[in-house]
Amino acid sequence: MADASSVAYDALKMAVEHVLSKIREGKKLSTEDVLVLYLGTIVGDLKEIRTDIARLDHRIDETNKRIDQTNQRIDEIVKTLSSRIDETNRRIDEINRSLSVRIDETNKRIDDLARSLSARIDETNKRIDDLAKRIDAVQVTLLEIQKLLLEFVKTRQSTP
Repeated sequence: MADASSVAYDALKMAVEHVLSKIREGKKLSTEDVLVLYLGTIVGDLKEIRTDIARLDHRIDETNKRIDQTNQRIDEIVKTLSSRIDETNRRIDEINRSLSVRIDETNKRIDDLARSLSARIDETNKRIDDLAKRIDAVQVTLLEIQKLLLEFVKTRQSTP
C-alpha cells in the first residue's frame, strides 16, 4: 500500500513539474494542468499535515509515557501510604486492646476498693453507733448517779 502511494506521489510530482515547466515557458495551462497544480498543492499540504500529525503523535506518545510514569509513582505512593495506614491502624488497635484491658483491670480494682471502703465505712458507722449507745448508757448512768447524789445530799441535810 505504501508503494502504491509512493508511486502515485511520484507521478503527481512529475506532472506538477511538467505544468511548472509550461508556466516557465509561458504556455497556456489547460483545466487539467490547473487541477494537477491544485492536487500538487493539496498533496504538499497533506504531507505537511501528516508530518505535523506524526510529530503530534510522537508528543502524545511521550506525554502518555510521562502520564504512565506519573501513575506508577502515584500507585507506589498509594501502596506505601496504604501500608503505613494499615500498620498505624494495627498499632492503634493493639493500643486500644491494651488500654481496654488496663481500663477493665483498673475498674475491677476501683470496684474492689469501693467495696472495701464501703465495708470499712459500714463497720466504722456500726462502731460509732455502738459508741453512741455506750455514751448514752454512760449518760443515763451518770444521770442516775446525779439523782442519787442529790437525794443523798437532801437526806443528809434533812437529818440532823
